[in-house]
Amino acid sequence: MSDTRHPLKADLLLLLATFAAAAGWIFSKEALAGLPPLLFIGIRFLLAGVVLAAFSWTQLRAMNRANWRGALLIGLLFALAMGLWVSGLEHAHHLGEGAFIASLGIVLVPLVARLFFGDRPPRIAWVSMPLALAGFACLSLEHGFRFEPGQWFFLAAALVFALLINLNGRVVRSVPPLALSTVQVMMVGILLLPLSALLETWPEAVSIPVLGWLLASALLATTLRFFVQLYGQSLTTPSHAALILMLEPMWTAMIAAWWFGERMSQLQLFGCGLIFSALVLSRWRVVVDVLKAVVGR
Repeated sequence: MSDTRHPLKADLLLLLATFAAAAGWIFSKEALAGLPPLLFIGIRFLLAGVVLAAFSWTQLRAMNRANWRGALLIGLLFALAMGLWVSGLEHAHHLGEGAFIASLGIVLVPLVARLFFGDRPPRIAWVSMPLALAGFACLSLEHGFRFEPGQWFFLAAALVFALLINLNGRVVRSVPPLALSTVQVMMVGILLLPLSALLETWPEAVSIPVLGWLLASALLATTLRFFVQLYGQSLTTPSHAALILMLEPMWTAMIAAWWFGERMSQLQLFGCGLIFSALVLSRWRVVVDVLKAVVGR
């Protein structure tokens, strides 16, 4: 049961989690300067999975076959999504832009639910999805009718994330969150490292800075992020947590602007604004619930 007696603590923890996730974009981009993408993401998540497993071992041992089947299916999709995401990151010229495109997964959840599961989306979804697509078009058409590979990889990852979110609510409801996170994270390493060995040329040596970025990605942006996020979610309502977690693309854009000196044109800013508006609309009930809770205090 969620403990709602610590709203400020929950907010701070969830903000920290979104900041760690956003910083992970920077850590990963820096690590890719010395590592092939699949090798990097495989090592990152395998290391994080080992750490998470040490803390979730009791939960993992208590899982039955049905739990394992569902968790492994989710892990397979998560590995696919992360493989697409890191491919997008490798080709990305603008991290802030990529973060907003990747966040489209939340907006596309109702469409995927309709296509694959026959659910009837709320009416607001038919407003948020065109807004999000218009935002994607603004980002993609900044240099004319030219769609960059990184943008398509991020969009493909968003589609897989949308399917993943739908399956999370259907397949693995009885699996403890920490155990599920451990399986998801571990599966990325187990599946993508062999694929990297087949498709990529591994470097003979890796510099100390690249190793540092790799460890920061695994321990701070993945392991610590999951712990902090799960703890923060346990202290508040799901709707309130979801609202704060939507801030990740904004954090990413701000950190990338500071670290890499990224700048956005007016058209790109407008596109990001449309996507963020779509995110808010897609979670409009969440927004209303949070506002009611704030006003009622």
